Amino acid sequence: MMMSFENVRWDEIWEATKDTLYMLTASLLFTIILGLIMGVVLFLTSRRQLLQQPIVYGVLSFIVNILRSVPFVILMIMIMPITKWITGTSLGVEGSIPPLVVAATPFFARLVETSLREVDRGVIEAAQAMGASKWDIVRRVLLSEARPGLMAAVTITAVTLVSYTAMSGVIGGGGLGDLALRYGYQRFQTDVMLVTVVLLIVLVQLLQMAGDALVSRYSRK
Repeated sequence: MMMSFENVRWDEIWEATKDTLYMLTASLLFTIILGLIMGVVLFLTSRRQLLQQPIVYGVLSFIVNILRSVPFVILMIMIMPITKWITGTSLGVEGSIPPLVVAATPFFARLVETSLREVDRGVIEAAQAMGASKWDIVRRVLLSEARPGLMAAVTITAVTLVSYTAMSGVIGGGGLGDLALRYGYQRFQTDVMLVTVVLLIVLVQLLQMAGDALVSRYSRK
């Protein structure tokens, strides 16, 4: 027997999709900015690097590990007061963005650090021998040489954020996850659940395809 989708209200699906895309875009933007800075600092202050600072690296690494180990749903609840102070609410689309950024930034920072470690040390030493400043080495050598890895890191983080946006529905975060929880799970409307899941799968596939294309493009340069 074919499913009739009689419970699906396409206007609500469309609004939920727009909310998910907004949460994803806003949180990914802040995550890339903050995570890139954090990842670069982690790399530069680690052992045998340009700004070797064991204490700074140890403290920052410890913070990153803590934030990465806390499940996202628990993290959302823990930082509700901070979220409300920043956005004026701890619910809805706006209330979901701060916890999304807090959860994804340390994850992305580790990926950035890993990508930078894959840069040939000989290239860095050659730039130093030519008198390049530390800032020039970071901007023109490290970030340039690590572009394929950084593009892959952005892709992985974006896909992870899609799943996080879905989980934000637990606290009324809006988007497709909230719709799936309220209608698909609590009201046993399987057709609504199916539509939201399919849309999330399509979104992930599109993000992965775009990311793979960027990685392939920069790998050839």
